[in-house]
Amino acid sequence: MTTPAPAAAAAAWPGPPIPPRLLTDLLDGAARNHPARVAIDFLGRTWTYGELAGLVERAARGLQDHGLRPGDRFGLCLPNCPYFVVLYFAALRVGAIVVNFNPLYTARELEHQIRDSGTRMLAVPDVALVHDKVEEVAERAGLETIVLCEMADMLPWLKGLGFTWFKRKDHARIRDERRHLRMRRLLASRGRPDPVSIHPDDVAVLQYTGGTTGVPKGAMLTHANLTANSAQMVRHVEGLLPEQCRVLGVLPMFHVFALTTVLNFSVETATEMVLLPRFEMDQVLATMKRKPPTQFFGVPTIYVAINDLAEARIPDLSAVRACISGGAPLPLEVRERFEARTGAKVVEGYGLSESSPIIACNPIDGVIKANSCGPAFPGTILEIRDPADPTRLLPQGERGEVWARGPQVMKGYWQREEETRAVLVDGALRTGDVGYLDEDGYLFLVDRIKDVILCGGYNVYPRVIEDAAYHHPAIKEAVAIGVPDAYRGQSPKLFIALHEPGSLTLDELKAFLAERLSPVEMPKAFEFRDSLPKTMIGKLSKKELIAEEAKKGLA
Repeated sequence: MTTPAPAAAAAAWPGPPIPPRLLTDLLDGAARNHPARVAIDFLGRTWTYGELAGLVERAARGLQDHGLRPGDRFGLCLPNCPYFVVLYFAALRVGAIVVNFNPLYTARELEHQIRDSGTRMLAVPDVALVHDKVEEVAERAGLETIVLCEMADMLPWLKGLGFTWFKRKDHARIRDERRHLRMRRLLASRGRPDPVSIHPDDVAVLQYTGGTTGVPKGAMLTHANLTANSAQMVRHVEGLLPEQCRVLGVLPMFHVFALTTVLNFSVETATEMVLLPRFEMDQVLATMKRKPPTQFFGVPTIYVAINDLAEARIPDLSAVRACISGGAPLPLEVRERFEARTGAKVVEGYGLSESSPIIACNPIDGVIKANSCGPAFPGTILEIRDPADPTRLLPQGERGEVWARGPQVMKGYWQREEETRAVLVDGALRTGDVGYLDEDGYLFLVDRIKDVILCGGYNVYPRVIEDAAYHHPAIKEAVAIGVPDAYRGQSPKLFIALHEPGSLTLDELKAFLAERLSPVEMPKAFEFRDSLPKTMIGKLSKKELIAEEAKKGLA
């Protein structure tokens, strides 16, 4: 394929090239320049950057003593906690590849990912909900070692005692001690780890994703990819960071959005990470009061949840420079209501697992355009191409597939050459998203290519329907999908959850949407629900609804 010159595409952010680095360079710099700064606060217990670096050194030595070698895959199946950070950097220090696992995966999903990645060692909490599934599949999946992370050892003394004595029913039930390596033993190792040869172009993380083609596969993110995205964030907020930042880490770090924003970027800037193991509103509010954040990263459903709080419970976000939303499109009405209720600015960005993840973001200081995810991230080029003829670069304002170029774009999919060739073309990443660029280079997303509803020859974009629904103040959540239609092939169906059940009738909703949607976009079916399905990080999820409708068709 012949690619038009980059000058014909959206302009990249001006500035010098981003030098390739190792992820461990981020921690080395923070520990060297700010050893006394608090690195981690976990439910009230703290570690400085100097202490964190020491733990990483000991853990790295321990991993080498137990046979972890350069290129081996080391899995993290942990909630946000200090040992996630320690083992992440320790595994990278010895040249291993980190594989991120969702702790809420089913046993079948865990087995598939362990097999596919060839993970040798996998770290889990000593919590039955996670550990017992891993031990169940370990032998048949080829997992050699389970690194058992004792939760009590990470908690403040009194909370640790409570977990040990009063949460016994939640403790892991170990059947084969020989397969286990306890974190206490790992950290008992002394001496420096043996030096290993690591290059910035080496794969650092396998980030599993459905990608643009559905089947879960590991995006190979190199040290250079991930450190570049962190450096791009530094340039994006240039001059706006206080003496020391504090981030509330409630998004799970096994997800690439939080891996970059909560972990890598925080370590690069020697930020204090206030980690929470899950999103639980009372705990989030108490933590914000105890440790007011200066940075807050969230997905749209978190902003919706805060919007729903009673006035007396709205958190004080006066110290926050900006809240950044990612992971899914942020409806304008959700952003405006959040800003009105909290006084905090919300900035929307856009990215994919395959791009480490950020490729566009609205400026912290500057013009924020409604329903846009902003201009290209520093050092990134965005292109809009014709999905039917990818050699054709589309003019400004015309809708097409979003392509991205930049140092954060992945090396490829793990052991998936065909899928890699399908999404990496002439050095650019095909995102599978439909969007357009305006006259100022701001990106507006329309929808996923695979989610487009084909209605009698017309393309209907679910996001257009969802955005129209969100304009109604009674609607809390909205998801549109395509369902079979004997006449048009497909027609839209809209699923809705209300702030207050019964506050909106079907006739009222239809009348409201009729003023905002064309006849072809108007849903032919509606369904009210108490809540809509979500992913682990809180993104609204279509796949469960699509599966339910497919079953109805087979009935």
